Amino acid sequence: MLHDKFSTLVAVVLLLCVTGASAVLAQSTDPAWLDDLSEQLASQLECEANYFVNIQEGQLGASRYYEARVQCLDGRLFDATRTEPDRDFLIRPCGKAIC
Repeated sequence: MLHDKFSTLVAVVLLLCVTGASAVLAQSTDPAWLDDLSEQLASQLECEANYFVNIQEGQLGASRYYEARVQCLDGRLFDATRTEPDRDFLIRPCGKAIC
């Protein structure tokens, strides 16, 4: 009985370790793009980024892509995407019915 509980505990700990390692591997390979996005939002839309959600990046054919939803300090929401070699993000307002 004690052996079964110990085995279950070990399995849970191993699962948490593997899940934690996956989360680390999922981090951005180029976090500077969030700085680029923040600067573009500030200069074009007078938006001071409060936080980012739904951050994704990956490979699309031969190009890297980046996308995120950002909330400004004033509460506005925007969706932003960029596919390399483009330097600028395509930024769209995010309405409550759209997002």
